[in-house]
Amino acid sequence: MEIKKLLFVTKFEELCYDALNSLLALRNAALEHVIFLNVIERDKVAMKRGSGYLKEEEVKLKEIANIRFIDWAENLFELGLEVGAYMEVSTLIPEILKVVEKESPDLIVIGRSHKGALEQLYKGSDVVELMRRTEVPILVFKHMMEDKIVPEKLFERPLCCTNWTDTGKKTIEYIKGLKNVIGEIHIMHVVKESLLKSSDTHEVQKVRKAERKRLDDLCDELEAAGIKARPHIYVGDPQKEIEKAAKGYQASMIILGSSEKAAIVERWVGSISKNIADKSIYPCLLIPGKKNI
Repeated sequence: MEIKKLLFVTKFEELCYDALNSLLALRNAALEHVIFLNVIERDKVAMKRGSGYLKEEEVKLKEIANIRFIDWAENLFELGLEVGAYMEVSTLIPEILKVVEKESPDLIVIGRSHKGALEQLYKGSDVVELMRRTEVPILVFKHMMEDKIVPEKLFERPLCCTNWTDTGKKTIEYIKGLKNVIGEIHIMHVVKESLLKSSDTHEVQKVRKAERKRLDDLCDELEAAGIKARPHIYVGDPQKEIEKAAKGYQASMIILGSSEKAAIVERWVGSISKNIADKSIYPCLLIPGKKNI
């Protein structure tokens, strides 16, 4: 799958032009169109006690966003890219979905969720809600350090964790569309400790060899598509092992297929993709599976 159109959702405080600039390597993966979206929170244009609506404030905030987008667009025009922009007073996820339906992007770029733990527990994180309601891949962009360093080569050394599900297969197909962007990809699979709790050493090695064979075949498939790939087997808790591997191989981002759990289970129990997207220091590319309505 080629990435021709990108939806860049920004509040400006986190996702600035430097963040967008780090994504322009996607021009080598067919990127030709960037859509900007700035969603203004309703409480910013509401009078105190919710007794009215500050129309002048809405106009001011939209114009500020428009000025910023015009400046960004001029740079993108020089690179031969098409540009569009939306500025709306609304709720974030419904507005993103509205633009997705209208524009049909191949990738959505957003910042990490800033909801508190309790709010996420009852309402869910923005990332999880978006994954649940769209099949468009989502890049949760993060600066790599507290001093807001933007990763210069976001696709140089990604780490992808596969669990052999249908969503995992979809993730691999999406990665193939990035063949002209990715430098080298690390493919990992985390084996459950329970599968290795055998008194028979031969049985343990049999499991390891079987998983390594699947990984080798997958890497061969990616190599045939033009992507240099390296296989890795880890054992233990998937979330901890993914973070460990990302640090060990100096990953530039983490690529994951999203959970296919029902929405209510996702909210209360959580998932690997949700937890990494919300808590990891690494940018995360999430490939949603089937919709969970």
